[in-house]
Amino acid sequence: MGGVLALICVVSVGLGATIASAQSEGQVYGLDMIVDLALARNPLVSSAEGTIEQQKGQQTAAGAYPNPTVGGAGGHGMLRDTSRGGIGPNLDPDSLMEYNVTFGQPVEWPSLRTARQRVADLGLATASVGMQETRLNLASQVKVAFYDLLLAQQGADLAKQNLDTVEGVARIVKARVKSGEAPQFESIKAEVEVLKARQQLARADNLVRINRVAVDTLTGGALGPAYLVHGEFRMLPRDLQIDGLMARMIEQHPTIQRLLKSVEQSDWKIEFERQARVPTVTVNGGFWREMGREAFQGGLSVPMPLWYRRQGEIASSLGAKRREEAELLRTRNELGRAVYQHYQDVRTTAELIDVFDKGLLKQAQEALRLAQFSFQQGASSLLEVLDAQRVQRQTLLDYSLARHDLSVSLARLEQAVGGTL
Repeated sequence: MGGVLALICVVSVGLGATIASAQSEGQVYGLDMIVDLALARNPLVSSAEGTIEQQKGQQTAAGAYPNPTVGGAGGHGMLRDTSRGGIGPNLDPDSLMEYNVTFGQPVEWPSLRTARQRVADLGLATASVGMQETRLNLASQVKVAFYDLLLAQQGADLAKQNLDTVEGVARIVKARVKSGEAPQFESIKAEVEVLKARQQLARADNLVRINRVAVDTLTGGALGPAYLVHGEFRMLPRDLQIDGLMARMIEQHPTIQRLLKSVEQSDWKIEFERQARVPTVTVNGGFWREMGREAFQGGLSVPMPLWYRRQGEIASSLGAKRREEAELLRTRNELGRAVYQHYQDVRTTAELIDVFDKGLLKQAQEALRLAQFSFQQGASSLLEVLDAQRVQRQTLLDYSLARHDLSVSLARLEQAVGGTL
């Protein structure tokens, strides 16, 4: 706990000033706000929504009945009968009009219709679970990018504080050189250290800008060019057990649920192709009016599956199901490996953070304080102060990196488990 307080004391002044400056130029965002913006604006979510709409259309089409076919023909006819001696001008002209009307209605096999509807229903269910999968993966990406930016901001704050400290030491060295208490090369060494500190600050600021663009991209450009993030790195949750995480992954992960739906959909595709071997009957009817004759007719039209009974489509559907089952097994194994790996990363990083908290941060801070005090009293050299400054800064950077790694590992563990911890 002492290490955490030491880090807060070292970073809080610079971070507070940076946030105040950002508030005057742009907005400061927390993690939850950025995740909400990404889920609302990222094109991946729009693509998943489009897939759902597409599957709804497929569902509507699967529930439709076949349209009937209506045909007709008509025209004038002439009776070629020599016994009548031709057609006189007093005959009714309508008697020369001939026409016919035909009607055909396909009647689907009920089992075929049921199978087609089940395929469409499961396609929609798969797309809905796919939306959950997209949101889970996107939220994980946003969290990792957020923690990267947060680490970059803390690194820039530490670089700014390091520059202030080095410049303060350089001023003391110049005063001593001017008074003749120190040789000239001490001033040159101090100036070199100031240049190094400025270069480190420039690299740290550039890293902040790069990570800021990465986060803004995930939100679909909703954050703009000038903003900062504010938040804390995560701590190790209590009662984090590998067995429970594995069970949750198998039960709730949307990728596994989506693949299970795909396997079930493949089963119904196979059933659809098998039922499609039963021919669709078409009920036909018609009315004919010819010269001297009128007739009503009805009948059935049945395709005869003598030479081909959809063997290719059935074999293709069986192969697709086998591929889906293999993908499901592979995904389970991959997610299980990811859960175990990120769980071990979390435990290892938490142990490292505990080492910092139990005294390493405090020791580095105390060593720097003593070196600075001794230097001000003339009891230590510039090199000793700079070494203590480097050790203290590197210790703070390593501590921030460890907390960043813990937060990233927890975010990826949530992605592998399929939900928040």
